[in-house]
Amino acid sequence: MANKRIALFQGSFDPFTRGHESIVMRALSIFDEVVIAVVHNSRKHGFLPVDLRVRLIEDTFKGESRVKVVCSEGLTVNIAKEVGACCLLRGVRNTIDFEYEKGNAEVNLRLSGIETVLLYTSPATSHISSTIVRELLKFDKEIKDYMPEHLSTEMLEKVKTFKP
Repeated sequence: MANKRIALFQGSFDPFTRGHESIVMRALSIFDEVVIAVVHNSRKHGFLPVDLRVRLIEDTFKGESRVKVVCSEGLTVNIAKEVGACCLLRGVRNTIDFEYEKGNAEVNLRLSGIETVLLYTSPATSHISSTIVRELLKFDKEIKDYMPEHLSTEMLEKVKTFKP
């Protein structure tokens, strides 16, 4: 397919949640492909190892050929150019997310000319965050309702039993 419309969805995804899954699935109705880039955020101390995060996302989208998962470091705009993305994809839950993403979008556009597309989270997932999932895990609470719907039992158990 010529001129494939590829969106880059970049984040630490620590862990990847049902909210992230929803953003990707909705983006597939707009884009030909979504590349999910799992990056190390130097401002955050990681909970799950990066390789487990990548496997979790791959497990979530097994059978969906239009979703690719990569592990990368560096500036988001450089990753976008490497994968041939026409835009950056971001999810927004609230006004705090919006203000943060607006600033990043302006910088990324100025640096690279690459636009950012914001998708608002669905009401069913707007309360979900990776931070909440990590807290639930820390206190041995059930996380199934917050994790991707199509996640295998095996992968869910790996996430639940991981101790940093």
